[in-house]
Amino acid sequence: MKSRPRPSAARPFGAAARNQIRMPLSPEFVAQRPLAGETPEGLPKVIAKTPTGAPTLYRRRLMDLPIQAKHGDLVAVGVDDGTVWAHGLINPRAEATVRILTRGAVFPDQEWWRSQVRKAVELRRMLNLDATTNAYRLVHAEGDGLPGIVIDRYGDLLSVEAFTLGMFQRSEALAKLFCEELGITHWSVQPGPRTSEQEGFIAQSFASPGARSKVIVTENNLQFEVNLADGHKTGFFCDQRDNRARLATFAAGKRVLDLCCYSGGFSISAECAGAAEVTGVDLDERAVEQARRNARLNRKNTRFVHADAFPWVRDALRNGKLFDVVILDPPRLISSQDEIDEGRHRYFDLNRLAMQVVAPGGLFVTCSCSGLLGADDFSRLVVGAIPEGRTGQILYRTGAGPDHPVANNCPETEYLKAIWMRLG
Repeated sequence: MKSRPRPSAARPFGAAARNQIRMPLSPEFVAQRPLAGETPEGLPKVIAKTPTGAPTLYRRRLMDLPIQAKHGDLVAVGVDDGTVWAHGLINPRAEATVRILTRGAVFPDQEWWRSQVRKAVELRRMLNLDATTNAYRLVHAEGDGLPGIVIDRYGDLLSVEAFTLGMFQRSEALAKLFCEELGITHWSVQPGPRTSEQEGFIAQSFASPGARSKVIVTENNLQFEVNLADGHKTGFFCDQRDNRARLATFAAGKRVLDLCCYSGGFSISAECAGAAEVTGVDLDERAVEQARRNARLNRKNTRFVHADAFPWVRDALRNGKLFDVVILDPPRLISSQDEIDEGRHRYFDLNRLAMQVVAPGGLFVTCSCSGLLGADDFSRLVVGAIPEGRTGQILYRTGAGPDHPVANNCPETEYLKAIWMRLG
């Protein structure tokens, strides 16, 4: 027997909402839509308990959701007295229910979107990134005032990853606006890796007609193949560009181990800088094959191994193998609050094990790309993982390059942490 519709104009909240069957949204809710077209008059209004400076309104901060607000719609955000203090994109299925676009009297019309695009492009031009690379982040979600989406530029192609329903619906229009501003043609869009679980929708990747699925980029005089079809995230880790360049200054004549090497960025940077021996290890077989192709692009024969880091390092220890430089750059181990405890344990175990193959006096570079693990917390975790009888000297604490700007109201945008430590 079908249940009766709710008499209220508000959507179910709290446990009632969470306990509903989580079937993916029907395809019409995933269809592309224009960036703008709405007017302030008549917009559905969400009532928040109090205004906030944060870029996300979670369900617990809302009093109700208007039933006329469809998934991905632009909504006004107000308080009980009717005052509108923000506008954002709504997804009633997500715990992160409203992503704030504008505040106060500013309305996100077409000119607002265009101004956000121009500001993002102007920042990257100011940074003079094109002098050293044609691969960099063009939009860093909340860091560029566009929550729920990241865009990386790979030469004449834009790689877009949308994490929220509202931004996925607008991803094609946004990509075209950036292409217009940059004078390029092609783009590729993919949904984030956990949109079904976190946003309640499933969608397929798509691209502009004629867009390539692979492109060769340059970085600090090195070449890398970016695979948009099979690669992780947007296809390449632009965020480690400055760290790869720094690592190269330590590599000459050294034995280097690159754990969780992905497509070989650190490994190849070290070998091209004159390392005596380089080994890259990754569990993803396709990433290892891509790393080998990248080595050939740079006329190197870097050793890459398809293996799980845990047993591989244990085997190295049993064989007495030590390295002068060890890089540990695992994938994101914490994606939600529910994963924090388990993720912390995994980071600890990985770091404790990897440190044991660092030769006395060697360099250990360890990274975390989990935005929910703060920099101080990560530092304490790494220091706590130092094996008994060994000492550590922290040389640097670094992160992503400046093309990944950090929003003052969203600490998670400072997601990448790297600790450079000399181990005694």
